[in-house]
Amino acid sequence: MVLNMDSSRTRITKAVIPAAGLGTRFLPATKATPKEMLPVVDKPAIQYVVEEAVSAGLTDVLMITGRNKRPLEDHFDRNHELEEALRKKGDEARLAKVAESNDLANIHYVRQGDPRGLGHAVLCAAEHVGDQPFAVLLGDDLIDPRDPLLARMVRAQADHGGSVIALMEVDPEQIHLYGCAAVETTADSDVVRVTNLVEKPATADAPSNYAVIGRYVLDPAVFDVLRTTEPGRGNEIQLTDALQRLATDEALDSPVYGVVFKGRRYDTGDRGDYLRAIVRLACEREDLGADMRAWLRKYVAEEMAD
Repeated sequence: MVLNMDSSRTRITKAVIPAAGLGTRFLPATKATPKEMLPVVDKPAIQYVVEEAVSAGLTDVLMITGRNKRPLEDHFDRNHELEEALRKKGDEARLAKVAESNDLANIHYVRQGDPRGLGHAVLCAAEHVGDQPFAVLLGDDLIDPRDPLLARMVRAQADHGGSVIALMEVDPEQIHLYGCAAVETTADSDVVRVTNLVEKPATADAPSNYAVIGRYVLDPAVFDVLRTTEPGRGNEIQLTDALQRLATDEALDSPVYGVVFKGRRYDTGDRGDYLRAIVRLACEREDLGADMRAWLRKYVAEEMAD
């Protein structure tokens, strides 16, 4: 396989958001509500992800969904009845918030069908993406808009070609929870060349403490690799396995790089981190922050007094 150098320099406009998971860690809340629609302060988590894609210049968004995900489509569609009711009441502030999600991006949907892993979900996007580089954003990772990780990854892909993954240094004792990258430095201080990838290694076997987090900018060469990738951990087709082949097989001529991220990230896939994300984001809001911080100081003082 030879990398199409023209495609590696194409302006990236397409984003893929896998959203077919069952959200079992948040049961019973996710019994009838998709986990992507759980609110983070007053917006569903999925809206933050779409806004991040748009802010990086990616206005063509494909969501990979499954059964019971219709609320995602409804959220990004117009609700004429609600908008008209707010308009008649003269509630322009809430009307603006409701309408905000309608025109964020050109959003498409395709069902994954069988839940065969992240690699399979990405492969479901092949027909829509075609031969262009594209981004993948996982909804469990919220990146603070003040730290534009995806935009930096898009620039890194334009500079280096191939695929680019997001890496973050974690405590070595936590590396078994992530995909892990072996790396070598490049001329860019925040960009590394990935030489190997291991999915959720034991701490003793981890090649580094660089964890793969949920942002990718992928060369379309990944699709051919995914088509021949056998199920791995959990009997699922792992995106990490496909990227590992791209990183280590020089014959594929499609290298993998990593952008080392040191900004603010909120893991909304974990219940505790989800709650902490809500508190942190609420504290930083102009309309909520002052009251929230005052209440927290009082609450902590009372807890310490006990």
